[in-house]
Formats: sequence, C-alpha cells, structure tokens
Amino acid sequence: MKTFTSAILKHIQNTKVLLLKRNLLYLLTIIFESNHQQMKIYIRTISLIISLIVLFSSTYAVEDQSRKFQRLLRLIDSFYADSTDLEKLTEVAIISLLSELDPHSVYISKDEVEKMNEPLQGSFDGIGISFNILRDTLMVVQTIPGGPSEKVGLQAGDRIMFIDNEPVAGIGLTNQMVFDRLRGEKGTKVSIRILRKGEKKLLDFVIIRDKIPIFSLDASYMLDNKTGYIKLNRFSATTTDEFVKAIIDLKAQHKLQNLILDLRGNGGGYLKSAHEISDHFLSAQKLIVYTEGLRNPKKDYLATTVGEFENGKLAVLIDGGSASASEIVAGAVQDWDRGIIIGRRSFGKGLVQQPYYLSDLSMIRLTTAHYYTPSGRCIQKPYENGVKDYRNDYIERVNSGELFNRDSLHVADSLEYKTIINQRTVYGGGGVIPDIFVPIDTSSNYSYYNQLVRASVVNQFVIDYMDNNRSKLMQQYPNFEAYKANYKVSNEMLEQLWANGDEKNIERDAASIEFITDHAKRHIKAIIARDLWNSSEFYSIINANDTVIQKALEIINNASKYDAVLKGTYNE
Repeated sequence: MKTFTSAILKHIQNTKVLLLKRNLLYLLTIIFESNHQQMKIYIRTISLIISLIVLFSSTYAVEDQSRKFQRLLRLIDSFYADSTDLEKLTEVAIISLLSELDPHSVYISKDEVEKMNEPLQGSFDGIGISFNILRDTLMVVQTIPGGPSEKVGLQAGDRIMFIDNEPVAGIGLTNQMVFDRLRGEKGTKVSIRILRKGEKKLLDFVIIRDKIPIFSLDASYMLDNKTGYIKLNRFSATTTDEFVKAIIDLKAQHKLQNLILDLRGNGGGYLKSAHEISDHFLSAQKLIVYTEGLRNPKKDYLATTVGEFENGKLAVLIDGGSASASEIVAGAVQDWDRGIIIGRRSFGKGLVQQPYYLSDLSMIRLTTAHYYTPSGRCIQKPYENGVKDYRNDYIERVNSGELFNRDSLHVADSLEYKTIINQRTVYGGGGVIPDIFVPIDTSSNYSYYNQLVRASVVNQFVIDYMDNNRSKLMQQYPNFEAYKANYKVSNEMLEQLWANGDEKNIERDAASIEFITDHAKRHIKAIIARDLWNSSEFYSIINANDTVIQKALEIINNASKYDAVLKGTYNE
C-alpha cells in the first residue's frame, strides 16, 4: 500500500491538469477511510485516472512545445531584421530535430516524396526506354519489353531529336530534362521524332504513356547444372512476385537443387517483402522476425505454408551494403540453420520506420520500433555518438582491417546468441556476421579503368560499338549461349578504348593496362550482352570471376563442408 501511495503522489506532483490533481487527492483520502471491498473499487478508479494523467500530460507537453515554436516563428516573421523564408526555416528545424533521434528518422520534402517512392512501389508512368545522352544527343539504349515504346517500334540505337515538336539535340540536355519530358500520367500522349541509322528522314512516333515496371530482381540464371543464382537489388512491392517467378522458371527449365541468393549491396526496402521472401525458405509457423518499440507492442512475423524453396541447399551472400530487409532475410536463414551466410558483415540497420505525411504532403519516416531476428538478436549498430560517426562506420571497418581479415572483427561476448536448431554461436549488435568470411577483392579496384568508367568512356565506347555492330552481332550470335562461348573482345577494341580515354585527358597507366586487360574484356563483353539481352546475361559473364560466388559454389557443392558450416564445426 505504501508503494502504491508513493506512485499516486508522484503522478499528482507531475501532472499539470489541476482538476485531475484535485480528484486524485480526494480519492486518496477516501481510500484510507474505506473498507476492503470499497478500497478495491477506488483503486481501480484511481488507476483509470492515472492512465488519463499519462495521456493528458503527454498531449499537454506536445501542445506546450508546439505553442512555443509557433511563437518563435511569429516573432521572426514580425520582428526579424531581414527577409526570411519560414517554410525553409521550418524544414531546417524538422531535419535538425529528427537528427537528434536516430540516423534513420528523416524528413522528405513534398517534391522528393514521389521520386523516393518509385523504386519501392515498383513502377512509374512513362514511355518505357533506358537511354543515354551521348554527345548531347538522346539515344535509346533499350526498350523495356512489352512497354509503350517497344509496341510502337522504337529500337535500340534510335536518336530522339524532337519531343512534342521541341528540339532536344544540342541543347545541353540532362537526365532530369529527359524525365520531365518523357514521363507523365498514364494514358497521356507524347510525340517524338527520331533519327535511325539507314533511314534518310526523321521518323515520327506517337507513344501513349503507361505503367513502366522497375525491377528489383537483377539476375536469375543457373551457375551449374543444379545451382541457381538470384540477385535482388532492393525489397520493393513487386519483389516477391519477381522472386517466385524466377524460382518457378529455374525449376521448370533446369533441375534446381541449390540456390545462391545475392543480397550484396541491397539496402533493403519493405519489411513485408523481406518477410515474404524469407517465408519461401522456411516451413510454416517458424518465426522470421519480430518488431517491438516503446509505444509499439511486440509483433511476430511467422512463416506460412507457402514456400517455393523450403528444401535444398541455400547460400545467402551479404556485404557492408546489405541492410535492413536484407538483414532480416539473412538473420532468419542463419538463426534457423536453414542455409549458410557468405561474404562480409552486413550494414547493421535494425530499426523500423513508418512514413507519416505532414500538412503540406511532405513526409517524415519515423523510427517506431526495433526488429529482432528469431534468436532475439537486434543487429542495429550503435549510433550514440551521432550521425557523423555512424556514417563513418564503413571507413572504420576499412581502417580496422575487418574487410580484409575475419580476425580483425571483434564482437563482445555479451552479443553472442545461439541458432535455434543446431545451437551454434551467432552475433548481434551491428550487422549479420557471415558464417563464411570472404575478404574484399582489392584487385577489382583498378584505378585507371575505374576512371574510364566514371568518365563514361567505357559506356560511350560500347554505345558506339553497338551502333555500328548490332545487326552483325544479332546475326552471328542468335542466342546467349553462342555469344558467351564464342564472342571475344579484341585487343584492337581495347586500344580504341584507351585512345578514347586519352581524348578525355585520362592519363594512361601502362602497368595498369597490362593488369586489367582480362577484367576490361570481361566487363565490356558483359555490357554488350546486357544490351543484346538483359541484366541476367550481364551478371552471367561478370560473375564468372567473383570470389564470393566461387566460395559459395565450393561449399554448396560439398555436402560435408556445407553440413559442417551449419553445425558450427567448419574450419577454413
């Protein structure tokens, strides 16, 4: 009774609602004068009032601070010496306020909201082309299959000279200018005039805009006669459908027994999509992830009876760019000993954001809960030292040697957890740590070649090459298998590439050229394959020398090694 009385008196002291104060004091007096049965009734009554106190006190605090900020804005607007932009000042205040909470609670202006949502919603309204601006000319690189441009006969290599009777060549065109002119509401029309090689006159097209898909699945193909490979670049609204279709196609066309899921560089997306993808690996009623916050009760996300790949060997590839939804999938697979995790420690984002619109249709994404893997791990890395320190985490990983040597990664014993089936040790507190560590491939950091890529020299070289050789290549290589087996990037092609770099004042590095020749040939061959087919063919070529994929294949094709990893007895 003494403890209860102390709690009541504390609430009475803290509350600013005078009427509630008086009622509480009155009830407290009556309680001490009542019998046992009456006391129970009064205690229930006073508990209700305490709940109201918490509600009213919180509301009062918000309103009190709101009035304070409103007065500040009025004072600035009325008395400040110079002109001000109140909208900008408010946005700065919101951004500053959110930065005090955590690194992932952010403000998004009304102009940015639509652009931000496009990749996760999985579509936008437009004409359905990928393009490049080459020498101040808008060039069609590819038409999206089934899209409006393909339907009217637009082709790769076409130069768009006019959009709605306005010239767009030689005017200093930018990507944003192209978006503004070609994107638009579904069902609206846009007229274009194009220059096509072999045609003497400009060709006219009228295109009706439509929904254009943004794919979250980059690649799906077989690495060998029984192991499939799927690469996801984000977890969007369409990811599950794309993934299921890819799995069904691999099963139908091949004897799919094993799967390598590549989540490297995948920064996440919708928790719902991560839940659904994980569901396809785990049997019914297994916990995939749970969320919990101070004002959000615990919510479990369980596997259902749906599952396209609940059996068969599974490897999930991660690195420092794998975050949020990627870590949910990797954590669930690891905690249930369902598959092996290969690569390097993931990003470490274990916070859940909820979008809330503000009065002008701007938005905040507010952290409302933490998420936890099935074993109870929160893999959110610390952010107590501020946003700057948080964002420099990757540099710290480089400096510590963690990306190059597994032994350089130190984790506190307090962050140890046990997997659910085999009771092997896993870790929380700053990302998912892989079962098999593969150091970063520093040989891929070719300074000279990377300069050519960044300056668009490589891209423009391939565009010119395809412009002159597309028909010949399509006739010579009627399918990808023939191309992959027989096409060779010649030394003469590379010499032309180096010469193009000279024109851009990128200084040649003879030692680097000798070292990067094979890499450059493979990269150019992959880009050409993507131009002729799609991104799966690009990755089929570019991944041939990928050390992480090679390690995954080594483990997944060796039953004893695979089992040893899952039992925690594997040694390199």
